[in-house]
Amino acid sequence: VSCSERNNQKQWKNYWIRGVLSLAMISGFFLIIYMGPIALIFVMCVQIKCFQEIITIGYRVYHSYHLPWFRTLSWYFLVCVNYFFYGETVVDYFGALVQREEPLQFLARYHRFISFALYLAGFCMFVLSLVKKHYRLQFYMFAWTHVTLLIVVTQSHLVIQNLFEGMIWFIVPISIVICNDIMAYLFGFFFGRTPLIKLSPKKTWEGFIGGYFGTVIFGFILAFLLSQFQHFVCPVEFNSETNSFAVECEPSDIFVVHEYTLPAVLQNTLRWKTVNLYPFQIHSIFLSSFASLIGPFGGFFASGFKRAFKIKDFANTIPGHGGIMDRFDCQYLMATFVHVYITSFIRGPNPSKVLQQLLKLQPEQQLNIFHSLHAHLRDRGMLAPEA
Repeated sequence: VSCSERNNQKQWKNYWIRGVLSLAMISGFFLIIYMGPIALIFVMCVQIKCFQEIITIGYRVYHSYHLPWFRTLSWYFLVCVNYFFYGETVVDYFGALVQREEPLQFLARYHRFISFALYLAGFCMFVLSLVKKHYRLQFYMFAWTHVTLLIVVTQSHLVIQNLFEGMIWFIVPISIVICNDIMAYLFGFFFGRTPLIKLSPKKTWEGFIGGYFGTVIFGFILAFLLSQFQHFVCPVEFNSETNSFAVECEPSDIFVVHEYTLPAVLQNTLRWKTVNLYPFQIHSIFLSSFASLIGPFGGFFASGFKRAFKIKDFANTIPGHGGIMDRFDCQYLMATFVHVYITSFIRGPNPSKVLQQLLKLQPEQQLNIFHSLHAHLRDRGMLAPEA
């Protein structure tokens, strides 16, 4: 067997492995969608694995095998930061449950102080672990741990925040990033001629542009399909009566079909004057544009990181794909954009959060707010005047 034949066999074997595992991961993603809000557990598992992969790279690159307490402190800081972020989530979204349990009330009231105290304990342990001949290396690894926490844990927290806004804000961003990766690969494979960036020699302009248009179309169709189902569009809320998650609501305005008048140019071309769309489909165009034009820079950043430390992949967790971080390098950047997009253009006042804040007040304060609100509604004519 010639050398070229052996290379072809090896290449096709690699394609088969990548293909089978890609289908397995897609099937797993559909399972997560079926599980609904339990996807929180999935986000947590991905976060822990990504953290472990990046910390292990630092451990090997800097040969920090003999640093006292390094790994222990790294995982301790991960626990502290997760305690802070998940505690904030519990306080925001599980207020009714917190009000029922005395221990939880104490933890919720002093949550930030407890979080700071836990971090401070880790900081002091790090200072006490400093050894004269390892000062510089220890501070390198201290910075490495904190940058890893910033990249991994903060972004994971934003993914969870997006999830609570509705499953659609979790499913669509992840799906369009995956779609862009596939479309860019296919267009690059069949039409790629012009190199895009030196950090990733296999990326081409043809793949980049083709991936953009393919992703926009896919995102537009997916937004249309998911917008029809209450399960996907309703914010995830905790029902204190059943002690379970609930996704029932009156869909917000962006998930209700609107009639739009087309521009004159399109009217002449399509022979249509108006078109019926879900507003979320228009939002999906902006999400898809970011995933296609800016999202890949998360992958380029990861490529530069791996080249800097002369490694091919973050780990070998998934044969043919590398580590978990290799699959989620663009997803974290996308999650941040989606969170900023929701808070800037979508989210309005949340009645359930306002109610939770009111329930924390003293009875006298609640009564004052009740009288003020009653007077305000009466002045606006929404309540009958008192006799």
